[in-house]
Amino acid sequence: MQLKNNRIVSGVAFLDTYELSELMTSIKKKTMEKNNKYVGMWVTKDGHIRQQLLPDGRYDEARGNRRSAYRGSYTVSGNHIDYVDDSGFTADGEFVDEKTLHHGGYIFYKEE
Repeated sequence: MQLKNNRIVSGVAFLDTYELSELMTSIKKKTMEKNNKYVGMWVTKDGHIRQQLLPDGRYDEARGNRRSAYRGSYTVSGNHIDYVDDSGFTADGEFVDEKTLHHGGYIFYKEE
């Protein structure tokens, strides 16, 4: 198997899906540990959107008074973040620095 930017670019498939699942879990865990600096609460300037990035690769987003408006998983590769909502919707964003995230046409700031 070959990896590039923590993504599989080529590999051999095996019938033993348990081993592949274990390998992918291990790779995701290592990636998340390396990008732990992004874990925490991210908020738009007006406070309307609040997105909690959890250390287990999950997120929980509130919109206004609507708690948990969106939930799903996320992965970080370098300064790029990919989201997959539990409903199947996908989105992405870019960390400009450790305190600024551009996502979905919004600018989020990390709460201290």
